Amino acid sequence: MMRIRPAGETAALVEVDDLAQVTGLHTALRADPPAGVAEFVPAARTILVTYDPAVTSFDRLAAGIERTRIAPADEVSGSLVEIPVRYDGADLAAVADAAGLSQEEVVRRHQSADYRVAFCGFAPGFGYLTGLDPVLRLPRKETPRTRVPAGSVAIAGEFSAVYPTASPGGWHLLGHSELAMWDTDRDPPAALAPGDRVRFVER
Repeated sequence: MMRIRPAGETAALVEVDDLAQVTGLHTALRADPPAGVAEFVPAARTILVTYDPAVTSFDRLAAGIERTRIAPADEVSGSLVEIPVRYDGADLAAVADAAGLSQEEVVRRHQSADYRVAFCGFAPGFGYLTGLDPVLRLPRKETPRTRVPAGSVAIAGEFSAVYPTASPGGWHLLGHSELAMWDTDRDPPAALAPGDRVRFVER
């Protein structure tokens, strides 16, 4: 079910039931946006849609969104980004133990998955990647680290991610990438955008 609420004077917050609907609706709206849309900001269960009030109104925008058919998973596409990884993370052995796998199998499963950037948040350049092998899905660490190094490749729950900057964090660290997730000298600064497809490649 889709629910659309005003968010300030120039935005609408679209609420759906799950992350798959967010991905499908975001794909459909980007392909055929209602008139006056300025930006889409997807999250885990919502999409914030900002608009130009000189072009449209909340009611016209909401009507256009309601008419949008949510794209099924097999119609979702996006740019492919390959992320080089050195699998030497501090939690690799613990993840292997928790999953009942060898460390080599954890690495194989992590880099064999087809990931998609569901949404970005927490910090600039932090993309939440869906598609993680269900066997590797673990809750966040009970005691977060006070500092996770930039470039850490990590997993938590149903997501994988690469930390763009050093920060506190409770994800399980599998490895490290030299690819900058956020670079203000690059256009665009973020290496990942919602809808992108991602593959991890061992280096």
